[in-house]
Amino acid sequence: MTAHIIDGKKIAEDLRSKIKDDVGTLATQGKKVGLAVILVGDDPASHVYVGSKIKACEEVGIQSFEHRMDETATEQDIRHVIKNLNQNPDVHGILLQLPLPHHLAEMQESLVQMIAPEKDVDGLTTVNGGKLFLGHPDGLVPCTPQGSLLLIKSVEKNLSGKNAVVIGRSNLFGKPMAQLLLQENCTVTIAHSRTQNLASVCKQADILVAAVGRPEMVKADWVKKDAIVIDVGINRLSPTEEKPKGRLVGDVDYAAVKDIASAITPVPGGVGPMTITCLLANTVKAAK
Repeated sequence: MTAHIIDGKKIAEDLRSKIKDDVGTLATQGKKVGLAVILVGDDPASHVYVGSKIKACEEVGIQSFEHRMDETATEQDIRHVIKNLNQNPDVHGILLQLPLPHHLAEMQESLVQMIAPEKDVDGLTTVNGGKLFLGHPDGLVPCTPQGSLLLIKSVEKNLSGKNAVVIGRSNLFGKPMAQLLLQENCTVTIAHSRTQNLASVCKQADILVAAVGRPEMVKADWVKKDAIVIDVGINRLSPTEEKPKGRLVGDVDYAAVKDIASAITPVPGGVGPMTITCLLANTVKAAK
């Protein structure tokens, strides 16, 4: 039996219509929700992401403030912009688009930490990380793990007692994902590049979440029968005659795993649409 394909686009659309209603309600109370995006340099992927975020804001009625800065911008220039946005009452969320240009790489962390925690819609400040760790409901949670949990819960409401394995231990995804699953009373294992017998660790999982950035690494014999599989990876394979731009694949061997899992996210169209939607949700939460 083929797995249930978790439709991230549809779930994101449903959530966006709720967000749009919330934004409308806040507007009637005299509060226009605002999100500021800081984009430094000319990275093409970052420009695409920021364009998608601005468009998504427009669709739900969130006001967007775009700050495009030159590739040569200094740390002081960016600090100045963040400081002003922290103090601007019309801005409820601040997003510093990462990665920053090469000469700013070492300052990236300190710049992120400058963002006021109550406006940190990416959930990357130590204050929001601490709130997530301690289970405080008023913190802002990173968008991709938050979206992934919503996808899991779209097929299984009660996760209590389930074995969950998260492959990947990044601050952006792996660690917050593990915390969210712990809060759902799962038994959580974080696996990573140094994990021994990775395949057999994954095989124990009722919920398997892959976020490693290695194309189709998770094979069919790594997956327990009827597991829920969430594929966070997005990798572009080399061009071929049929696919001159290269094919997009996740970290999971989708074609093989879909015959074993009970539910699986496709790539594209799974986790991706949820990330920007949860960014909008965080902005509304910050405004409230």
